[in-house]
Amino acid sequence: MTALSPDRIPVIAGIGEIADRPKDVAASLEPLALMAEAARRADTDSRGLLKDVDSLDVIALVSWRYEDPPAQLSQRLGISPARAFYGQVGGESPVRYIHEAAQRIALGNSKAALITGAEAQYAVNHAKRANITLPWTPYALNAPKIKRAAEYVHQLGHKLGVAWPISVYPFYDAATAHAWGQTPAEAQAESGLLWSRYSAAAAKNPYAWSKSALSPEDITTVTSDNRMISWPYVKRMVANPNVNQGAAVIVTSLARARAAGIPEDQLVFIGGGASATEPRDWLARDAYTVSHAQDAVLEAMLARTEKFDALELYSCFPVVPKMARRKLGLGPDVEPSVCGGLSFFGGPLNVYMAHAACAMVRAVREGAATGLVYGQGEFVTKHHALIFAREPQEDAVLADARAQEKADARRGPVPPTDETPNGPAKIETFTILHDPAGQPIQGVVIAHMETGARTLARIPAAHTDDLAMLMNPDRYPIGIRGHISLAADGIPEWRAHG
Repeated sequence: MTALSPDRIPVIAGIGEIADRPKDVAASLEPLALMAEAARRADTDSRGLLKDVDSLDVIALVSWRYEDPPAQLSQRLGISPARAFYGQVGGESPVRYIHEAAQRIALGNSKAALITGAEAQYAVNHAKRANITLPWTPYALNAPKIKRAAEYVHQLGHKLGVAWPISVYPFYDAATAHAWGQTPAEAQAESGLLWSRYSAAAAKNPYAWSKSALSPEDITTVTSDNRMISWPYVKRMVANPNVNQGAAVIVTSLARARAAGIPEDQLVFIGGGASATEPRDWLARDAYTVSHAQDAVLEAMLARTEKFDALELYSCFPVVPKMARRKLGLGPDVEPSVCGGLSFFGGPLNVYMAHAACAMVRAVREGAATGLVYGQGEFVTKHHALIFAREPQEDAVLADARAQEKADARRGPVPPTDETPNGPAKIETFTILHDPAGQPIQGVVIAHMETGARTLARIPAAHTDDLAMLMNPDRYPIGIRGHISLAADGIPEWRAHG
């Protein structure tokens, strides 16, 4: 590597966050206002660099729609960026935007960049329940609708009711835990321990939505307030999008930051990063025991440094950081977050990793030599990681880790999908969908037919013996053979032999 000149060395110069929870829901700030406030706070933190911003990334919004979010935000802030981009859905997207902004600085194509996003789902939900009209910018009915993850799901997934992340990530959780030699009870205990660490981090974060440090038992015990949603995930294990939160990050060059008078101990350097994706159709993947994209991305980070002083491992569901900590060679007692996780800090949909970036900046400012921020999106689909550091990282930010190429090279054969299965089939992995009262609706299995094809099938709640087999805390049913046939409504059903 070669050293970049100070006017090309990218640094995070300013951060800003807001959590808005007024007693009167009508007084809630709309997403544009949350972003504007977070950006102004980042401007204060960066000693006035907002005026120099020539690149703007607005993270995809879900809770409210605007005609042109970047233009409307720019008008509120009084800036005129030459490049203004409105993103697509993806939990990893804030990490990617920060990485790309740093690369533009390093190439001399930008002077200062603003990455920001916000959601106000808490206000929207409460206003609907109270039949209150929020005094916000009118909802833009004609604005282009963003595509969400469910739109990329195979039609068989929609038929079986497994079209959203809460019902798909459990497939990975069961498959990985079984491959690691765990029982369901052991896997659940690991999730509880990990999630208690996230809650402890949230308890210390001034911008967290929930500040209660919970024990592993608090996480895993099923109660009326912690119902089972999609086995093995209870309410406290899933992201909480019902928040009003916003974050902003200003990236610039070392030279410009120094000229602004920012103290050296406030500057956080951006190092190497990497990204890779899995096939968008999760039925068209070679396995659920591993994510080749995640592995390739995290291996690229390990190639940069042997040790991270601080971590932010994406936490939409427990299986993601459980897989990540194993790839990073970390034990079950790892401190996985500086921010607090999507369950406890709050999960403002695509914006969480912008808040995590702010938390990591604070961690580095407070003494961490290197920090890893790792984000993930869709169905274990999109992965992006980036290093934050106390010292300059030379030209590492421009290095190509070739993570996608490495991930693709590791993929094994992918079985065809059988949409009308009939015949012997063994369970590859599974979940159990529950209703709002926490009662089982049906089991859903990913199964391998004797033909070599892969398919989905349900186990109705009425098939109590088969459902009980899925819920056995001492043994996974993975590999169990049975038979699939089409029910009267045309949905495939799996039954155990005998």
